[in-house]
Order: sequence, then structure tokens, then C-alpha cells
Amino acid sequence: MIEDYENKHFPIEAPDPIDAIKIRMEDLELQQKDLIPILGQKSRVSEVLNRKRKLNLDMVRKLSQALNIPLETLAQDYSLDPT
Repeated sequence: MIEDYENKHFPIEAPDPIDAIKIRMEDLELQQKDLIPILGQKSRVSEVLNRKRKLNLDMVRKLSQALNIPLETLAQDYSLDPT
């Protein structure tokens, strides 16, 4: 009964894809360089984590498998940083 009340009145939204990646990296004590084998070049990893480049389908699949993040979380739309 308590869980139903909390879910109804205090829902916890899933993090956006970039936040989910950063949370999992922190959980696994990974650094940006550890994502290079998954995403490619160092610059690409930086662009993704700094919201300068969107994840593509191939990146989503690889990240989901490597970091055990649900595809639904990584496939969500999110905004890029305009600066």
C-alpha cells in the first residue's frame, strides 16, 4: 500500500540517456577513456557525454550491452547543449 502511494504521489522518472550513462560509469568506476572501445574515438566519447553529439542506434546497442542499461532508457530523446 505504501509503495502504491509513493508511486502515485512521488513518481521517480527515469534519467535521460546521458545521465544514465554517467550514473552507470560512476557505479562501475569507469572513466571516459573506458568508453572508447564502445563509442570509438576519444573525441566522440567527449561529445556524447557533454551533449554535443546525439547517440546513434549503434552506440545505443553497444552501450546497452556493455553497461547493462536498458535500451528503452538509452533510446529516449534528449536535448543537446547549445553552447
